[in-house]
Amino acid sequence: MIEILTPARLELAKKSGAFVAQVLKSLQERVVVGTNLLEIDAWAAEMIAEAGAISCYVDYAPAFGRGPFGHVICTSVNDAVLHGLPHDYTIADGDLLTLDFAVSLNGVVADAAISFIVGTPRDPEDQRLIDATRAALAAGIAAAKPGARVGNISAAIGKVLKAAGYSVNTDFGGHGVGSTMHQEPHIANNGKAGQGYKLKAGLLLAIEPWAMVDTAKLVMDPDGWTLRSATGARTAHTEHTVAITKNGPEILTA
Repeated sequence: MIEILTPARLELAKKSGAFVAQVLKSLQERVVVGTNLLEIDAWAAEMIAEAGAISCYVDYAPAFGRGPFGHVICTSVNDAVLHGLPHDYTIADGDLLTLDFAVSLNGVVADAAISFIVGTPRDPEDQRLIDATRAALAAGIAAAKPGARVGNISAAIGKVLKAAGYSVNTDFGGHGVGSTMHQEPHIANNGKAGQGYKLKAGLLLAIEPWAMVDTAKLVMDPDGWTLRSATGARTAHTEHTVAITKNGPEILTA
């Protein structure tokens, strides 16, 4: 399903995006060395309840996961990159943490992710990796213009990640959002410009480059959710929800 939002629903989407951005900013400020992943999940749950929002993750049970997810935020540490299931882990100095958060507010979903280093950085490569996903996201968003194709976004992301020296996995990527979290079109993190769905004003997209230092292969944790780099290398993931407007892309989760 592909949804095209009316102007009224786009205004609601802006509120959803602002809330998601606010939660991620608050969590990044609160997380310190010694924070437990389950604390992060509890903090996010409190903010969801206070806002009257609905978590997109608690009941999420896709075919690739061992569902339902049962938590309100994905917490991926170091070599974990996607769908990190919150568990009893205390963050150590220098850990690279990714938080991926999606909610429905007033019936419209927003989805975003941030990666950051907690405490003292261990290796300059960690920040370089994070910066590469941010640059790839910026390039993908710039390509998300009405009349362009999904492949333009994919090609822009892939160009940046590959130029930075990273392999690109296309098993998981961006997607449409709207009344539900995962919709068409799928947005791979590598592709060919000029191919795929033609972007229209009113479309909401979650664009999400992610990368692993020395591999494009993922492995699944025994928890049935957390995806890690096959080599144990560090990972990073950055995501924004973007509205396609007649004037170009508008970031809703900035």
